[in-house]
Amino acid sequence: MSRSIQALAYARPSALTTEGGTGLLGLETSGGLTPVGREAHPQFFAGFLSSPQAAARGLLAVADVAATRYHQRTLRASLDPVVTAGGDRLRFESFSGCCGVYARLDVLPEGLAGADTGHGTTNVDVNNPLREALSRLSGDEPLHLRVGPDELAVTTADGPVVEKKVPLPDRWLRGFAEAQVITAGFDLRAELSAAEAVRFLRTLPRTTTGAGAAGRGSLWVVPAGRTLRPTTRPVPGAVCLPGPERLTALQRVLRHATALRVYGPAAPGGAATAAAATAAAWEVTLPGMRLTLTLSPEPSRGFSGEGAVLEALATDEAAADADLVSVLLSWEPRIDTADLAAQSGLSPQRVRAALTRLGTAGRVGYDAADAAYFHRELPYDAGRAEARNPRLTAARALLADGAVHLHTPATAPGPGTATVRSGERHYQVREAAGGVLSCTCQWWADYRGRRGPCKHALAVRMARRGRTATAPTATAPTATTAPATVTAAGETR
Repeated sequence: MSRSIQALAYARPSALTTEGGTGLLGLETSGGLTPVGREAHPQFFAGFLSSPQAAARGLLAVADVAATRYHQRTLRASLDPVVTAGGDRLRFESFSGCCGVYARLDVLPEGLAGADTGHGTTNVDVNNPLREALSRLSGDEPLHLRVGPDELAVTTADGPVVEKKVPLPDRWLRGFAEAQVITAGFDLRAELSAAEAVRFLRTLPRTTTGAGAAGRGSLWVVPAGRTLRPTTRPVPGAVCLPGPERLTALQRVLRHATALRVYGPAAPGGAATAAAATAAAWEVTLPGMRLTLTLSPEPSRGFSGEGAVLEALATDEAAADADLVSVLLSWEPRIDTADLAAQSGLSPQRVRAALTRLGTAGRVGYDAADAAYFHRELPYDAGRAEARNPRLTAARALLADGAVHLHTPATAPGPGTATVRSGERHYQVREAAGGVLSCTCQWWADYRGRRGPCKHALAVRMARRGRTATAPTATAPTATTAPATVTAAGETR
């Protein structure tokens, strides 16, 4: 896993202090993007929180995830959470060090006591002394939250006095995009009252036990009356709970919970969920806010390798559409795809593909509770995330080397087939119902499309789009591409 180092410069450490019986929570910002451009220390919010203890513990939960690895626990995990101000709410986000858990705390308008909220995205300093102070917060005394430097810091600071250098794995960049695409396909699958939510979550294991426990960590839960019943297999209506110990961070907020909602892939007609593990999102609703943990399909699988964004990245059309859609984004907390389609002149399907493309640079996220995208601006380069995706890179190499042979109706062994040469082997790619491309390679045999297309299917998809784009008419036949030997041997997964 390749890493780079991200330097976060803060005017001073974040801190929780008390003045006249009122708690003052100051979260310092670093290098954020706003509607007026990049700012060294943007100011997003200054006002009281409606539920101080719930907000403090929710922020701690997001910080817990950022500081934890749920797989290969001995490796380092440390990255300050990201905060996005959307004009009416604050969203605090983080990924676990292993990229298998995505955490988000949404502080909604009713949780901000009516104070004005700015627009922009930045990292916030959550240091160990602050974590200890937030853990000790008790009582119902008012809590004033400031996101960004106060006026004194703005006018007197000659430069940053606190600097953190944290590892930024490239897979985290892809994880933000993958989580957005995956959760966009979620439905609400179960909802529990506060009492049932507390009872259920407190029965879950907090740590893995035994050799190889991480690999056996997927359970299933099925709605049973007012609660959820654990099961070892995907019976009809069941939702996957992959690695239940990864929900430990929710324990922080249970005393303030008002409900628990579970989101997962749709199960049409009440059919049994596929036997393979799937991702799922667990949302605890709190007074004026929501805390959501989204779990990857297995503890050993980070979101970065799920392949959900590959189809969008593989088309030049989505890249051009993303450029158009990006100028229409305006830090909205809820992006209406129908409005974007009307403004851009694109179809809703192309708008969604463009949003997926923008997600590779961290510019949009998805909120399952709102069933809507939202705008943020992370300091990531979409081209960098694409270049670090081995399947996409390998597919482009196959296409460039002429290794894709699209069969004509007269020569095809079956409808919608193609042959791809990779090294010394030939693979057959076939279009199944719904436009899904299957392949005879080992990747398809292992995952059956559950982790996105293989490099051969991607190359075929790009070749077909290229042929359609260059055809004289929509139905005119074109010459097939002759196969060629690929110099790189072996399979890239």
